[in-house]
Amino acid sequence: MTGTTIAQAIPIAISPILTRLYTPEDFGVFALFMAIVSIFGTIANGRYELAIMLPKKDEDAINIFALGFIINVVISLTLLIIILIFHDYILKLLNNKEISPWLYFVPLTVFLMGIFNLLNYFNNRMKQYKDLAKANVYKSIAGAIAQLSLGFLKAGALGLISGQIISQMVSNTKLFINVKKLNLFNHVYKIKIIANAKKYKKLPLYNLPNAILDGLRESIINILINTFYSVATLGQFSLGRRMVQFPSSLIGSSISQVFFQKISNAKESELYNIVKNFILKTILFFSPIFLIIYIFAPFIFSIVFGEKWKLAGQIASFMTPWIFLNFITSPLSTIFIRLNLQEILLIFAVFYNILPILTFFFLKTYDFLFVIKMLSLGMSFLLFIFIIIVLIITKSKEVLK
Repeated sequence: MTGTTIAQAIPIAISPILTRLYTPEDFGVFALFMAIVSIFGTIANGRYELAIMLPKKDEDAINIFALGFIINVVISLTLLIIILIFHDYILKLLNNKEISPWLYFVPLTVFLMGIFNLLNYFNNRMKQYKDLAKANVYKSIAGAIAQLSLGFLKAGALGLISGQIISQMVSNTKLFINVKKLNLFNHVYKIKIIANAKKYKKLPLYNLPNAILDGLRESIINILINTFYSVATLGQFSLGRRMVQFPSSLIGSSISQVFFQKISNAKESELYNIVKNFILKTILFFSPIFLIIYIFAPFIFSIVFGEKWKLAGQIASFMTPWIFLNFITSPLSTIFIRLNLQEILLIFAVFYNILPILTFFFLKTYDFLFVIKMLSLGMSFLLFIFIIIVLIITKSKEVLK
């Protein structure tokens, strides 16, 4: 948590500088770029990275790693071919010419994101929490240096996108060293790759569609804002959302990794108490932070980032209930992987992804802030239902002990 806190604090600390070096339009192009990357980055490994935690033998885990790597290469190369052939059509679909040169960087970024997910889970399996934290710190420092340097040179969206790519390269290098030290790559065999692919086939069958839906939700929201409003509004939304997510991103990934590690080793009858205690402690410790954001975000944004970013502060305030509940439910989603119930997660994801699309389409003629407020309330309600579902399922396992 300490390392992750430092890693997340760095981009937050330089944000007041970045908002003066880059325009809302630059942030909008970057948000659109990351929206495209997110769709494919989360599925780059066929979701097999989630299975790395599960086998008892490291030899099986490294073969799952190899399986995810192969899928990642295929998806990234396919994506590159699609962009080369349909570049102009994609631009028309996105309704944004500014992103034209950056489309060619999408396959590389997707590939690096996929590699990071594989390395992240393998290091988590080895309980290398300290090195995971260090990798995140190095990632933030490298990204900050690149974005600041290119920002002073007035590089525009290039600075933000380059910082993202460089930071991923740095973190991947750090995490790869740990995996290489184990000398497990000699145990990679075709027959074992195929065997593990069949054993954990529910991940691509059920979790992959769920990941696609999650990626589409994040991306479609950005694309719809760009289409119905403007790239500058998207830039405001991007900053507002990133800042309100700061508390959750600060320690959220660390909590999720440790939570997943804990439930992976726990008996099914113990899951309900683990989940209940996690929810209660999370609400107790973190609700005051989100309450402060909800009340003071508009004022803070105007002072810290400049008056032109006031809209971002209002967006952050309205999104606080949604982000807080998402902070609680994100680790809880691993329960369905632990219990091999990914189909339930997929069903919920369908509803969770349809709501934002319907909200924007039916309310597109309304004021943007009103749309965000309605979206936040609707998504918060769905996440509350999600928590109830998790409690019911884990309680049933306790009763059966």
